[in-house]
Amino acid sequence: MASSASSRAGVVRITDVAALAGVSPGTASKALNDTGQLRSETRERVRRAAEQLGFTPDGRARALSSGRSYTVGLVTTDSSGRFSIPIMLGAEDALSAGEMALLLCDTRDDPLREQHYVRTLLARRVDGIIVTGRRTEPRPPIDVPIPVVYAFSSSTDPADASVVVDDRGGATAAVGHLLDVGCTAIAHVTGPQRHRSAVERASAAVEAAGGAFRGPALYGEWSERWGRHAVDLLLRAHPDLDAISCGSDQIARGVCERLRELGRRIPEDVAVTGYDNWDVMALASRPPLTTVDLELEELGRHAARLLLDAVAGRAHRGTVALPARLVVRASTLPD
Repeated sequence: MASSASSRAGVVRITDVAALAGVSPGTASKALNDTGQLRSETRERVRRAAEQLGFTPDGRARALSSGRSYTVGLVTTDSSGRFSIPIMLGAEDALSAGEMALLLCDTRDDPLREQHYVRTLLARRVDGIIVTGRRTEPRPPIDVPIPVVYAFSSSTDPADASVVVDDRGGATAAVGHLLDVGCTAIAHVTGPQRHRSAVERASAAVEAAGGAFRGPALYGEWSERWGRHAVDLLLRAHPDLDAISCGSDQIARGVCERLRELGRRIPEDVAVTGYDNWDVMALASRPPLTTVDLELEELGRHAARLLLDAVAGRAHRGTVALPARLVVRASTLPD
């Protein structure tokens, strides 16, 4: 009677999946949990049977049998989500393949709040933690007995697994592009000198420009206002300027606005590049910005794959720098 009632209620059990796939319930469980030494065709047959029947695994039973919660924490200092949301989306892509869920914790750059969230995640028995933020400066590691991967902001411990963006490579590509389109007098405007990303992008731009560089690199705010002001400073010092490389899209948009006000055509008179490929700025700029994409979703996917490996007992050590991508638009190429 109980079996009949379950059938009428539409409950699909692992035994139903096993029967349709022609295997034992134990084999079906191993195939769906990606455990055991099974042939790939057997796993695929079981998965097709589960999909056909609309079988939904019991998460509690899965956790009890495996000793895992199939959840991962993502701890971030980036309250605005400008950097952490793309990283989270990429991480979810990688984690979903293992039917794992992600819990987002925003520390608001408060060490006490971070400690609270770490304790909470440990109490929830998460399988691992991804730590990220809005700055690229290395940060102190968190001391927990589970796998941790640092994304965007590396750990100060070189033995930890960290995934970062190759900022120098991105800035080099942007200036290399300016040289390729014929620019011969290139300046660089960026954010605060206390920020590692500003310094790395500026030093790479200066090195890549070589004899075409018109210096010094200008440090200021990550703002359109600073971009506008920097144009006045640069043109007074270098009237022959024909390109401005910027450390962010916000700065580059301000640069473009001021150049237009002064009657300078972009890119015919002065070519402009940004950095970040932040759609809100890069596409709304007039003209749309050639910029450097940080590929944050890919960074999140890579961090999640490293974490999955660590959970499976294959921990990685050291820092991996992923390449940024140059996105060419109208601010450097005339119509």
